[in-house]
Amino acid sequence: MEYKWKALTIVNLGSLMGSIDATVLVIGFPSVARELGASLVEMVWVLMIYLVMGTALVLSLGRLSDMKGRKRLYTAGFAVFILGSGLCGFAASGLELVVFRAVQGVGGAMLIANSFAIVSDAFPPAERGRAFGVNTIVWGAGSVLGIALGGLILAVTTWRWIFWINLPIGVVATAIGILVLRESVTPDPRETFDFAAAFLFVAGLISLLFGVTQGILSSWTAPLTLGPILLSAPLLAGFVAWEVKVSRDPILPLSLFRSWSFSASLLATVLQGLALFATNFVLMIYFQGIRHVSVLTASYLLLPLFVALMVVGPIGGRLSDRWGARFLSTLGLVVQAAALLLLSQLSASTPLSQVAVYEGLLGVGGGLFFPANTAAIMSSAPRNRFGVASGAMMTFRNTAVALSYVVALLALTSRLPAGVGAQLFGGTFNPESLGLSPTALDTTFLSGMHSAFLLAALFVAGAAVFSALRGRNLAGSTDGAPAREDAALRRTLEEALPFSAPGTENPNLGQPRNPS
Repeated sequence: MEYKWKALTIVNLGSLMGSIDATVLVIGFPSVARELGASLVEMVWVLMIYLVMGTALVLSLGRLSDMKGRKRLYTAGFAVFILGSGLCGFAASGLELVVFRAVQGVGGAMLIANSFAIVSDAFPPAERGRAFGVNTIVWGAGSVLGIALGGLILAVTTWRWIFWINLPIGVVATAIGILVLRESVTPDPRETFDFAAAFLFVAGLISLLFGVTQGILSSWTAPLTLGPILLSAPLLAGFVAWEVKVSRDPILPLSLFRSWSFSASLLATVLQGLALFATNFVLMIYFQGIRHVSVLTASYLLLPLFVALMVVGPIGGRLSDRWGARFLSTLGLVVQAAALLLLSQLSASTPLSQVAVYEGLLGVGGGLFFPANTAAIMSSAPRNRFGVASGAMMTFRNTAVALSYVVALLALTSRLPAGVGAQLFGGTFNPESLGLSPTALDTTFLSGMHSAFLLAALFVAGAAVFSALRGRNLAGSTDGAPAREDAALRRTLEEALPFSAPGTENPNLGQPRNPS
């Protein structure tokens, strides 16, 4: 087997572990809360702390991998993740589970920060779409397997195996990674890690996500919500100022954003993530609250989305290598926008087979978008900045994930009392507490759901615009070289944007300084 396929296999093991963990926890959520006697606040943080840690740390860890080695951090990430998983299985209270999930989140951040960089190192630019397409199969398969395993685990044993199931996968992946992965980074003693910038960025992002989570849990005007959100602004602004004016070796070289291909692809990622990552959550509420099925049945009803993603992902990846990222990514986003518009018309009597078709369209669009867009982002960065590019992509994507839940909950509960959003998110909502008739409650939720899907369609349409304007990004382009673009588009960007159009940027800006 060629090395590139060995590297992809190891990355896919990490993706399999992460996707199983994400879906199987949703199935076991009520059992975990009941056995541990955990409060709603604790259970919401069980979900959110993993996302907070993964989002806040991934950029700094990406920079470290560019400096110290991707193999080292990736294999260490497996070790930390399985340690956190093992501890989660032994948790005796909701608070302990939150702490152990934080440990698991650190390991997940180490894996995420390096996975796309390792694949980009191993595959030439003209084959990266294919590689990321194969990775999409694994994410889809892991999501399907997680649903099946969640039902099986809860039927025959304790919820603790929801976490312990990660242990054999992680141990095998760690051993294979140590034996097979090649270290592609040669440490440069002249490079330094900017701890001040890392502190500003991590503190700012944690403050933002903490405030967002508290907003979900309580009130958007509470001091514990507004305070952290307001504090995040000067911290993140200070990070940018420090990177531009002071830092010798920036954690996030802002020169990356001078490539329009990189910037437009990242903006498409953010808008698509803001729109779609809460879609499963909204559909789960629809299946359980409007169609009155169990959580396990509702999870099975999400399978068409994951299966379509799994089937179309590799096809989209191969086609993006041949035709370039712009066409495939934009087509995928258009398909997803159409699917969201169709979902916005759901009623309490819509046939479930029809809902499955709409879900399948979402999966088809995702299979076209994800591999092509990821390949475009990674191929727009120089090879010695793959870790930073991967970290930046996942930081923006995960932040969009957190905000997508906020947008969805605000749309769903805009006509309901405060606190209902937290109950929905934590799976503890009791319809009888509102004193509404079932028909009135269904009407209220359907109205909010329609608003959520229409807003999501608007975000995806915006992502499609940026995707279409990114430039051709032809297959086979060299690392770090901006994609070739139409001359008219280049002139337009030079006139309209505050940064250089592709091909005009200073390649040395933001690179490590040479003391000589």
